Amino acid sequence: MRTDKPIRVLVVDDEQLVRDLLVSYLNGLGFAVETAQGGLEGLEKYSGGDFDLVITDLSMPNMDGIELVKELREIDDEAVVLIITGYPTIGTAVEAIKQGAADYITKPFTLDEVKIRIDKAIGAKTLKGRLKSAQGLAWGLLFSIPLWLVIGILLAWMFR
Repeated sequence: MRTDKPIRVLVVDDEQLVRDLLVSYLNGLGFAVETAQGGLEGLEKYSGGDFDLVITDLSMPNMDGIELVKELREIDDEAVVLIITGYPTIGTAVEAIKQGAADYITKPFTLDEVKIRIDKAIGAKTLKGRLKSAQGLAWGLLFSIPLWLVIGILLAWMFR
């Protein structure tokens, strides 16, 4: 996760009002925000950009939010996606999470709720990255300690 640049968010929604609301709010929080009017445009922008987070509507023409999540996760298995919907069902929530969405937000939503979900999703991505780094360090130590032991034994044997 980058720390020197603002968090880049792609907002994908076929409703101009929702896009404008989220862009205004997220820009105010210091995020760099781009938008797409639908799933296909969102997929195209994601492929050409470096986004930390995607917020997408569930119901859109041509490609719905669940299909977008699936396609994004094929491009980037660490893509962080939040789905927003005005038509929540347990089935769509389960399917969204199953396809790799980080969270599922129902309309009407509050901006504070969106901020909390973003913080949670970005925090989880950051934690996952730190765990991978720690795991790499642990493996490095695991392999380097026996090597140094062998060198120490050889040196001790040579200078006895």
